[in-house]
Amino acid sequence: MQVKAQLRYLRQSPRKVRMVCDSLRGVDVIQAENRLRLTNKSAVLPVLRLIKSAVANALNNDKLEKDNLFIKEIRVNQGPMLKRWRARAYGRAAAIQKKSSHVFIIIEEKVPSKKSKKEKKQADFETKIVRSYDDAKAFAKKDDGKTGTENKSVEYSEDKEDEEMLNAGRIAKDKHKQHLDKSRQKTGWRGRIFRRKAD
Repeated sequence: MQVKAQLRYLRQSPRKVRMVCDSLRGVDVIQAENRLRLTNKSAVLPVLRLIKSAVANALNNDKLEKDNLFIKEIRVNQGPMLKRWRARAYGRAAAIQKKSSHVFIIIEEKVPSKKSKKEKKQADFETKIVRSYDDAKAFAKKDDGKTGTENKSVEYSEDKEDEEMLNAGRIAKDKHKQHLDKSRQKTGWRGRIFRRKAD
């Protein structure tokens, strides 16, 4: 399983960042962190944070093991460049290029796991389509009299749900009479054409 992370708009030139990243391709994650700690370059700290972010994504989201991860791909692209000017002799101006970088990393398992815990968790869910809110309540209370919807995801049909919301907007118990939408209560062509206020 592959896990991705990215670092965008790093205020360092791509050439200097590539000097750090080129030695990390195909290296174990733990070994890559140790290499970066012993490297005396300005781009070490952002790249080290990016690797830690990718490892945290793998541990938290996909429940992978850190010892089984290695850096499959790390890529440094050029970001937007700011152009500034400095004064030189004889009234001339010299350009200053403030470059930025985008760093992308992909880490992968050395030995692929059979099935991740995330996929197992999704397989436990049961999906059922209900037509009304009362059916959803009955479906939630069906097992052991529980009120929650543990391990069950409910999908509402859009047409029925929209119709119920429209009816609730027309007649509401908590609303005063002046706040009710009386134009929708009118039926026939006369109610649609002759309205005191436009919607």
